[in-house]
Amino acid sequence: MFEQIIPLLRQIADDRTVPKNIRTRCEEAIRILEGGQDKAVKINTVISSLDEVTNDPNIPMYTRTMVWNIVSLLEAEQKA
Repeated sequence: MFEQIIPLLRQIADDRTVPKNIRTRCEEAIRILEGGQDKAVKINTVISSLDEVTNDPNIPMYTRTMVWNIVSLLEAEQKA
């Protein structure tokens, strides 16, 4: 279900140039998406968390763009 999204989150989580708090949020998002909750709850929780990440002033621009892409994929998955 989230086979496109999890590798993108893992790429950010493994990138040592990204601040630790942002990498931690991505790791949490992966755990949520792999968890057993309702699909809509998982998507909404991760979107909310990633939205907060994009407002972090320390996030690199390329990472912010990746996060926006992930949010777009999640929103498309939510509508499907």
